[in-house]
Amino acid sequence: MALPTLRTERLLLRPFAPSDAPRVQALAGSREVAFTTLNIPHPYEDGMAEAWIDAHLPAWEAGKRLAVAVTTEDDGLIGTVSLHLAPVHRRGEVGYWIGVPFWNRGYATEATGALIDFGFGELHLHRIVARHLTRNPASGRVMQKLGMVREGTLREHLLKWGRFEDVDVYAILEPEWRARAEVMAQTT
Repeated sequence: MALPTLRTERLLLRPFAPSDAPRVQALAGSREVAFTTLNIPHPYEDGMAEAWIDAHLPAWEAGKRLAVAVTTEDDGLIGTVSLHLAPVHRRGEVGYWIGVPFWNRGYATEATGALIDFGFGELHLHRIVARHLTRNPASGRVMQKLGMVREGTLREHLLKWGRFEDVDVYAILEPEWRARAEVMAQTT
């Protein structure tokens, strides 16, 4: 199956192209983005974006991960959203980053919502999880807006930049997603 392309009201979520690498490096390379995410390195060195993009199709074909570019018509590439898959458990873990110039516009919520819809609707997942650094409550608000339930805190779960970090865990189950979708459909 080819990498999917998804559309929302304002966004196009599409497969990454090799030509996206300089923009990925510039946006993900921002200290603010790296500081607020679980896994983005800083500095974001030459070649990292290319290697990351090259890994997308093989990971999708192996049933391990779906990663797509978050784009707008006016600004082009503004970030990414991904879904790490555990098919044997019908589970996924969603992750995202948006470049600093595009923060506070609802793009993370819109893109992540579309990927959650794809995960439940097309991939037939049962559970989708998301995690964020406890010190980044804005990411937790994205998860709450999408109907995810906070399940707890993993205390000092990872070491980032020489400091142990707490990580909050959220999840949504397929029946919860379906009920939420029905309510939203009735209100529109």
